[in-house]
Amino acid sequence: MKIIPDTSVIIDGGVTDKIEKGEFQGDEIIISEAVIGELETQANKGQETGMSGLEELENLRAMADEGKIELRFKGDRPSLEDIKLAPGGEIDYMIRELAAAEEGLLFTSDIVQAEIARTKGLRVEYVSPRYERGLEAGRIWDYFDENVMSVHLRTGVKPKAKVGTPGHIEMKTIGDEKLTEKELRGLAHEIIESAERSSDGFIEVDKGGATVVQLEDLRIVISRPPFSDGFEITAVRPVAKLSLEDYDFSEDLKERLAEKQRGVLLAGSPGAGKSTLAQAIAEYLMKKDFTVKTMEEPRDLQVPDNITQYTSLDGEIEDTGDLLLLVRPDYTIYDEVRKTPHFKVFADMRLAGVGMVGVTHANRAIDALQRLIGRVELGMVPQVVDTIVFVEEGEIRKVYEISYTVKVPAGMMEEDLARPVIEVQDFESGVPEYEVYTYGEQVVVMPIEESEAGRKPIWEMAEQQIEEEMSRYVRGPVKAVMTSSDSVRIHVPENKIPSILGKDGENIDRIEAELGLNIDVRAMGEMEKGQKKTKKKSVDVFVNKDKVVLEVGADMTGQTVDIYGEGEYLFTATVGSDGTIKIRKGTPDARKILKKKDLVDRFEAR
Repeated sequence: MKIIPDTSVIIDGGVTDKIEKGEFQGDEIIISEAVIGELETQANKGQETGMSGLEELENLRAMADEGKIELRFKGDRPSLEDIKLAPGGEIDYMIRELAAAEEGLLFTSDIVQAEIARTKGLRVEYVSPRYERGLEAGRIWDYFDENVMSVHLRTGVKPKAKVGTPGHIEMKTIGDEKLTEKELRGLAHEIIESAERSSDGFIEVDKGGATVVQLEDLRIVISRPPFSDGFEITAVRPVAKLSLEDYDFSEDLKERLAEKQRGVLLAGSPGAGKSTLAQAIAEYLMKKDFTVKTMEEPRDLQVPDNITQYTSLDGEIEDTGDLLLLVRPDYTIYDEVRKTPHFKVFADMRLAGVGMVGVTHANRAIDALQRLIGRVELGMVPQVVDTIVFVEEGEIRKVYEISYTVKVPAGMMEEDLARPVIEVQDFESGVPEYEVYTYGEQVVVMPIEESEAGRKPIWEMAEQQIEEEMSRYVRGPVKAVMTSSDSVRIHVPENKIPSILGKDGENIDRIEAELGLNIDVRAMGEMEKGQKKTKKKSVDVFVNKDKVVLEVGADMTGQTVDIYGEGEYLFTATVGSDGTIKIRKGTPDARKILKKKDLVDRFEAR
């Protein structure tokens, strides 16, 4: 008998299953070149379906060599256009044409293919997909129990799992035998087939050696070369399902979320429990009669059936946002907000009046706001996000309220320095902890506190700006040290002091008026105790053919340092990426070093 299998049953391993059971033995298996072309294209794209199909063909070749079957390849090689049209049935059509020409049995696990072939009058044998046949079904769930949060499987390594709950997780070995690539490929194929056939599963990504699958409550990532250096499967599931009442701050948060649509960022590190909190918020809002939707890439939130979960529309999350604006939800849970397009969609929907709850990665609560800055116009930030909730170890550790005002930033004294300021207040106490504003051309996120030395954080920023301003009047190094909110000490080379002061102090009076500060001008060598603290470090000096090289050290890379020889200030320079300062011979700074080198025992960087 002539058997013509289609792509679905080749990928599914259905032909070898039949042969191993004693069926099809001695028959002629005819593989359409259309099947080969489709599998080759999938394999070249790094798709698991293509690799599984090619492995099945290798098994059939081995069975043919053993004399169990006859194996032939026939038909025309499909064109690139044919393969592109495969989702529309072009490849299936070519396989049916071959079956008709050979007057053979079309063997498939694709119900649509089977029904069309029967309509065409072909002989057809349909076999249910592998996961429905019970072959190796459910193996991925065998690794899970009620305490397992994630499973990590890799070629040549014993199975491992993260066990516990957020904040109390440990990695454990859960198998005695190292896994083989064949075992993992079989498991990956089962997962993909289950996702394609099951109403509770779908494939989010399948390209370039990576496949992301949502299967019931499991989010599964399959990685293989060339994307990864070995075959790996990672399966993650939620281990805790909480309501909003289970969290601290719940009453205040519930009242804040319910009073009007808000812009909320749920921040925390991976595995901190952000998605669990997002699910709890979604259910609470639904119970308060808000219309709630989700936007997810991939879709892995475990929410009630009456909350519709959306993913990117044809790969474009912006299109999903446009569609949701037509649906008009009261709240949208956005998991996760990470890249610039995500933040822009979040902002666009928020400014359109939709309540937004975004999940984003951040090590601190304030970092979530900083991720938004630069992606959204600064003045619009409080309209986009008015609440930040920071989650750590499954608990709410910090809640910030974001507001907008015009004021003199903390640490500044002059009234004419008033500007728009974003205030970040602790939600529980109402005490401001950060201010965000523009300072020159920079956006500053400034903590409202003084350091242990009594220096305000704003002073360092002010010193940088003052040094830039003074460089207009001084050629050479300038050091600014804030001594109070309205006074600064300027250190310059001693020979530059007269030009800064000017005749009868005219220059310094003008500079003070421009900066709005009282200025005390001193020589660079007078960096006294109580001024800017400096770290001294010995520096080795080497001279090569065309450069003078100062070995400062990799720990100082990128820092601007002052170079001293036996306590005498020489010049200021920036340490390069290799931990050195290189100065071309013949320059004034190089001459200073060479002049000193034979006279002093030690150079210092401060």
